Amino acid sequence: MNRRDLLKTLGALGALGLTPGFQLGFAGRGREERVLVVVFMRGGADALALAAPHAEGGFYYDRRPTVAVPEPGRPGGGLDLDGRFTFHPALAPLFELYREGRLAVVHAAGLSVRTRSHFDAQQYVESGTPDDKSSRTGWLGRHLALTAGADASPFRGVGMGDVVPASLLGPVQPLALRALEAFRLHGREGEWPAMQRSLRALYASDPLAPVARNVWEALATLEGLAERPAPAYPETPFGQRLATVARLIRAGVGLEVAALDADGWDTHEDQGTLEGAFAGLAEDWARSLAAFWNDLGPHGRRVTVVALSEFGRRVEENASGGTDHGHGGAMWLLGAGVRGGRVYGRWPGLAVAALDDGDLAVTTDVRDVLAEVVVRGLGNPRVDEVFPGYRPRFLGLMEEA
Repeated sequence: MNRRDLLKTLGALGALGLTPGFQLGFAGRGREERVLVVVFMRGGADALALAAPHAEGGFYYDRRPTVAVPEPGRPGGGLDLDGRFTFHPALAPLFELYREGRLAVVHAAGLSVRTRSHFDAQQYVESGTPDDKSSRTGWLGRHLALTAGADASPFRGVGMGDVVPASLLGPVQPLALRALEAFRLHGREGEWPAMQRSLRALYASDPLAPVARNVWEALATLEGLAERPAPAYPETPFGQRLATVARLIRAGVGLEVAALDADGWDTHEDQGTLEGAFAGLAEDWARSLAAFWNDLGPHGRRVTVVALSEFGRRVEENASGGTDHGHGGAMWLLGAGVRGGRVYGRWPGLAVAALDDGDLAVTTDVRDVLAEVVVRGLGNPRVDEVFPGYRPRFLGLMEEA
């Protein structure tokens, strides 16, 4: 086995998502990069329960006898945002961020095409091309390709999980990272230090020496991060994924985009309101995001979070005490550059004539929001290539980077 094959066999290049000859560089480590964190609420999160339109009166409450969020001021009532909408009580950890102007909501947001298929809707959202099902790249992947620099870090684009999210697919090889503790080269117990010394010596004069050095440096960085205790995040998959992203941001390893999932939002049965499956999901989501923001500390000035789902839920609850797949949903923006403390978007109402086949109508295309984040939040003006064939309309959500 030659030295190149040995390095591949050990998994260093594969672990970092590299190919031979791809030159890394950590010269940019510690720069004040803007970081985008995209949270996909998979399953179809019920926007009419997360940000309930209590001002709709009977159009809302009569159709949801067991899953509607009580009006503000009533027992178990929601948290009033602006006299029209109310946060689900489980979102209390995020309410102060909204009042401080750090968190914004975009209601009646969704896809330009109507589908109730999880598979199709998720593909459309992640590709950013709902009018082109054949796309093999994601909107985040295209953004990274358009902004690649000579000293790019292997941690520019990170997907938290066993596989890379479709939104990150593209010319720039992203990194799938399940946990910092698992990101290392493995050897027999007690033999890794000697093996590493031997490998360093082996590659000292090899043409791949720069790549090998970056492998050791990256592994050492992540091993050090893995040993640091995390703050008080929920002990849930979503909470721990956010904790890992925060550690990468604080370490300054060159992270620019992180994509992760908050699963389980397909609430067809026993959705509940103040108790039940939905309330548990909402509490975990809100507590995790609040912990993440608090954990960032001063780094929060360069981090923007966008949360979205593939679609919303039906206005009317079903016979199983849940809600079925719908159309219009909501998007959430937190952090750097966000003009928060507002509910954005044109609200179509829930009167019968305003519904889209029984669903909340979509008045804001998800690409309008994502494009504004790309241009104003990340400073990438080439939005016509990130979302090909689409001309976005900005809502004024973001300040210029």
